[in-house]
Amino acid sequence: MLNPIDKANKYFQPAEWEPHSACWLAFPSDRSLWLENLEAAQAEFVELAKVIGESEQLEILVANLETAAIARKLLSGTSAHFHSIPYGDIWMRDIAPIFLTITAINGKKELATVTFSWNGWGHKYLLEYDDGVAIAISEALNQSAKISTFRFPWVLEGGAVEVDGMGTCLTTKQCLLNPNRNPDLDRTEIERGLCDALGVTKILWLEEGLLNDHTDGHIDTIARFIAPNVVMCMKPESENDPNYDVLNHIFNQLKGFTNAIGERLEVIEIPSAGLVLDSDGEIMPASYLNFYISNNHVIVPIYGSEFDRQAVEAIAPHFPTRQTTGLSAKIILSGGGAFHCITQQQPQT
Repeated sequence: MLNPIDKANKYFQPAEWEPHSACWLAFPSDRSLWLENLEAAQAEFVELAKVIGESEQLEILVANLETAAIARKLLSGTSAHFHSIPYGDIWMRDIAPIFLTITAINGKKELATVTFSWNGWGHKYLLEYDDGVAIAISEALNQSAKISTFRFPWVLEGGAVEVDGMGTCLTTKQCLLNPNRNPDLDRTEIERGLCDALGVTKILWLEEGLLNDHTDGHIDTIARFIAPNVVMCMKPESENDPNYDVLNHIFNQLKGFTNAIGERLEVIEIPSAGLVLDSDGEIMPASYLNFYISNNHVIVPIYGSEFDRQAVEAIAPHFPTRQTTGLSAKIILSGGGAFHCITQQQPQT
């Protein structure tokens, strides 16, 4: 597993609360995937994009001319840029590149992207074009800004990793040690790969994620860094929570972790959404932690749960320089994820 990034340069994936120049999204448009929920998913997408667009450039993928026309109409009044880049579905956290900042020996800071192999979340959903999105975005950026792109030949989705920008990376064994991702790599090799690709120095492993999460336990639904050395997780409000045992175990694990410089993590708990059911009565992997931290807002997905307001109010004090806003995400969640899953921030350099 060779590292293509020159280690003479300092590089890392910035924490999400660091300033962004843009946010990359993909407009929901495939009727065969969203069925009768398509227009409702578009409506939730637009509300999210408008809030993000108050402080960040919107870079939005559109599948074709018809899709572009709908997106332009719904997002009129924003400064969105639209890109004709083919994609399977809207999960940009996983199919877009991960952005790095590189500080060269001469002190100059540059933007770079890293891309990985793609296998549809362990061969579950292999949609046409998804495997080419990260490279296509990197190439589009390179045409205008001449950024570097580094390619790694192993499977990683962006939602599987959470960094503090100070050398620490959170992930889960259920996902990254799953034989459906990289069966030929052991834990040591995965850790080395993460350090090489993201510029981190310490990997913290939680066990597993939420019930019915088809990503096999992506970290961005169960634990999020919200400041250096501060991590947020969810607390079940009753024993009827379908993730009661898992969430309690996550909290206990986090309390025992130290970061890359040996400091014990400060752990903040917010309410869990509890039992959230889809239209077929199936349990949904609803998480308030799947928020997106924009330059001016923290945008929290809400699901019609009795704990929605309580969760938004619990998150707000920890982001005193941003406005915390709850927006409906239950329809988008019916496709498999929420706000963090459909966004990918591009950091300022």
